[in-house]
Amino acid sequence: MRRDVFQAIADPTRRAIINMIANDSLNLNSVAEKFDISRPAISKHIKILTECGLITIRQEGRERFCDAKLDKLNEVHDWVEKYKQFWESKLDALEAYLHELQKDQKIKKKRTKRK
Repeated sequence: MRRDVFQAIADPTRRAIINMIANDSLNLNSVAEKFDISRPAISKHIKILTECGLITIRQEGRERFCDAKLDKLNEVHDWVEKYKQFWESKLDALEAYLHELQKDQKIKKKRTKRK
């Protein structure tokens, strides 16, 4: 089953693993030691991250190391960016509307004081 990057970042444990190896590659044991869950559970998370293309596993002697491939997160950035632009335009329109309401209220208050 081919997974996508959104599935990978949906889980907080996988996000934590990505954060751990973003700056420095770690062997699988080092990754597993940082969590209070079983080694098989960590292995499953590592497998999902590998299938999504966010990490690669390289063999060095008897050790297996996780390396981050963060360029795949560009998919998330691009998707979020579309919605960011959408919401920014909606919020800008709301701000303009609220400003107009405040202006109208000030005018009404001035008229009321004159009477």
